[in-house]
Amino acid sequence: MNTTATRAARIPSLSRSIVHAIDDFDLGSFRKIAANFGQQRFGFVVTPNVDHLIRFHEDWNFRASYAAADYVLLDSRFAARLAAIVTGQKLPVCTGSDLTRVLLTEVAQASDRIVVVGGRPDDVARLAREHGLTILHHDPPMGFIRDPRAVEECLQFIEAASPFRFCFLAIGSPQQEAIAARLRQRGIVRGLALCVGASLDFLTGVERRAPLWVQRLGCEWLFRLLQNPRRLARRYLVRGPRIFFYLWRDRLVLRRAA
Repeated sequence: MNTTATRAARIPSLSRSIVHAIDDFDLGSFRKIAANFGQQRFGFVVTPNVDHLIRFHEDWNFRASYAAADYVLLDSRFAARLAAIVTGQKLPVCTGSDLTRVLLTEVAQASDRIVVVGGRPDDVARLAREHGLTILHHDPPMGFIRDPRAVEECLQFIEAASPFRFCFLAIGSPQQEAIAARLRQRGIVRGLALCVGASLDFLTGVERRAPLWVQRLGCEWLFRLLQNPRRLARRYLVRGPRIFFYLWRDRLVLRRAA
């Protein structure tokens, strides 16, 4: 595994093109990696969707967080289809929502220590009861990433819960990636952290996920837009189209498993 410093040195500059490295794992193959990761070291997973790929291009700090990640799993079937059209590349997809569901409902055991950051307390407590899990939960306030004390409180909570089997960072992007990168930098925690965004909301039923046939068509984004147009219109209809230009100009690199 490359060191953080080595990987950070490979971050492309804000120039004409950007390199996106995607790891060669689908859900089945990464499930095995996550299940066997253990608690002797720290690692974290990022799950880029279209919005993340756009932010990766435009935000140096976000790119630095991604450079520190151990695994980059493509979250978007739409992006995978678009990449196949634009570049001819076939990329595996491992959505954060599917991965979260599998790890919490099929992999995690009652004896495991699970950490969840984000999500409503009642929903997380119900999730723990339904699946017989021990979940340590921290719900930072809205906008906490701009408050150094709130950030420190969040980091210390996760560090106090270490070693854990899984830590689900469900606080949205780019907050969750920044927290994961800080945890690596501080070097205290052990276990596997996963940046999973709204995945817990789908699992608890707070948000309705698209039917499977819609997901397979790569149109889950459209289903979510129709469910909540006021919140998501700008993201999908104003910001989202930038991906066509970026993928045409940028380079996607499939990083084979060692």
